[in-house]
Amino acid sequence: MTVDASHDTVLRDEAVDCLVTDPAGTYVDGTFGRGGHSRAILARLSAQGHLVGFDRDAEAAAHARRLADEDPRFSFIRSAFSGWGEALAAHGIDGPVNGVMFDLGVSSPQLDQAERGFSFRFDGPLDMRMDQSHGPSAADWLAVAEEEEIRDVLFRLGEERFARRIAASIVARREQAPLTRTNELVDCVVAAIPKRDPNKHPATRTFQAIRLYINKELDEITQALEQALEHLAPGGRLVVISFHSLEDRIVKRFIRDHSTAGKDFFGNPVGAVALKKIGKAIRAGREETARNPRARSAIMRVAERAA
Repeated sequence: MTVDASHDTVLRDEAVDCLVTDPAGTYVDGTFGRGGHSRAILARLSAQGHLVGFDRDAEAAAHARRLADEDPRFSFIRSAFSGWGEALAAHGIDGPVNGVMFDLGVSSPQLDQAERGFSFRFDGPLDMRMDQSHGPSAADWLAVAEEEEIRDVLFRLGEERFARRIAASIVARREQAPLTRTNELVDCVVAAIPKRDPNKHPATRTFQAIRLYINKELDEITQALEQALEHLAPGGRLVVISFHSLEDRIVKRFIRDHSTAGKDFFGNPVGAVALKKIGKAIRAGREETARNPRARSAIMRVAERAA
């Protein structure tokens, strides 16, 4: 069964152009999703090439297994991408890889499914877990978290300036009855925010913050990037697509820190660098953003493993 995932695959061609340097090489798609990037990568590989996909989402896993049945050059590991390097070795895939890419954040299909609880646009269970078989849901956490903890998460991970008001609203609401639906959380936010941006839904930052916290997404990104230093072959590419400033800040700092040599007392560079920055950050063009509004916030950074 062929699944056309190209309709919402952000920066697909640009990402593959930067990633694939050897058609016979081994590559990793750390965030399989619905397979849009993976299929585009496979189209660039020769018969000797190999691609390994990762995802912890059950529906993504189902799509990936169908692709593995179709194409012997593709294999799939159901796992969070934070441990991709260790997982490769555990599954008998030895040696360094020629490239790894991460398309961060939540996918469009996940956002469009009310039952996943990721979006404020639909009423559904207040879940937000990437892997619904593990860990507490957003509803579970909001039922027990202290008001100060909720406030901190909203401010730190959502950069929400009304974090204090929203946290108080959530705690007041749960004293009447537990929050179990996305619309109930939206109501708490709307009641707490005195001034609204007409171009942005008032619950945008709250949903982002809680999702990042529940799934430990920023920690996942940091761990995944660190593994690139160990598991990329010399000349191998690291390609990362981010969708908001917190993600991009981590990626930008990582590439900068590992592509810049230290300096001695006299200001002379010392030590070898682990990465080489490739070009400037890439954003989606006008045609893609018109076709796919989600692409407007996408930013792609590329680095190469130094010899």
